[in-house]
Amino acid sequence: MTSRFLILGAGYSARAFAAARPDPAIVISGTTRSVQKFGALKQISVRPLLFDASGVSPELAHELEQATHLIVSIAPDDTGDPVLRVLDAALRRKQRLRWIGYLSTVGVYGNHDGGWVDESTPCSPVSRRSVSRVAAEQEWLSLGTEAGIPVAVLRLSGIYGPGRNAFVNLASGTAKRLVKPGQVFNRIHAADIAGALWHLCGQETGGIFNVTDDLPAPPQDVVTYAAMLMGVEPPPEIPFEIAQLSPMARSFYGENKRVSNAAIKATGYRFLYPDYRSAFDAMWKEGNWSGSGENDARSPMKQS
Repeated sequence: MTSRFLILGAGYSARAFAAARPDPAIVISGTTRSVQKFGALKQISVRPLLFDASGVSPELAHELEQATHLIVSIAPDDTGDPVLRVLDAALRRKQRLRWIGYLSTVGVYGNHDGGWVDESTPCSPVSRRSVSRVAAEQEWLSLGTEAGIPVAVLRLSGIYGPGRNAFVNLASGTAKRLVKPGQVFNRIHAADIAGALWHLCGQETGGIFNVTDDLPAPPQDVVTYAAMLMGVEPPPEIPFEIAQLSPMARSFYGENKRVSNAAIKATGYRFLYPDYRSAFDAMWKEGNWSGSGENDARSPMKQS
């Protein structure tokens, strides 16, 4: 039987997943809230569907009935998970569904003052959005248990890739080197989000997995490395205390931790870009850092 994937929330990460499909015979549909985004989905052979969590169109209902695999990349809102709010009953009917992937965030761990965390670390989210994520994760895992469908929760660190990286920020003049002593972040290239999803769904493996790189590093180091590759002067360092930041941006700096990826590696997955340096080297060499040609990237399945 041909595998049919339905992506709820076909944004940046989900589009990378669709573009990296290992077999052109795999059928993929994806939702968006805007008809204006249909063209971008069609370019990567994704059938576009509208979904704004207010209801289910006949087209979406049909795709859900036919789907063998579901990927959820829609964040919870103030009233909970919008997908489960609308589709819970349909999902519990199971139909042909064999596997669900839910994209979450390492923000669920909260702050650990630079210490290491893994999937066994208790969640202690700081921000309201991360509190909602913890609840949504549990709802999806519970649904999977009740329906007999394996659910993989992928906790993602800071996402980057073609069109979304320090090169782009340097080129646009928006790059900053904020310095907060001791602060580190993990990151993940979109190609490895795609690779991890294809790997886990191929095994129909459920559970919680940190999908993150090997090298938690200070954010200013990433900008400096990108500037070196571009042959430009990096922006001046700005002490965190005097930086002009939005409340959301400032909240990210309130969480300091190093995130282990040992669990996903134990399943046999091998990262295409295990750290930001190898990823930046590749993007600069291939010339796709600005986003042009991102859909022609080599499939991470070849690296797993």
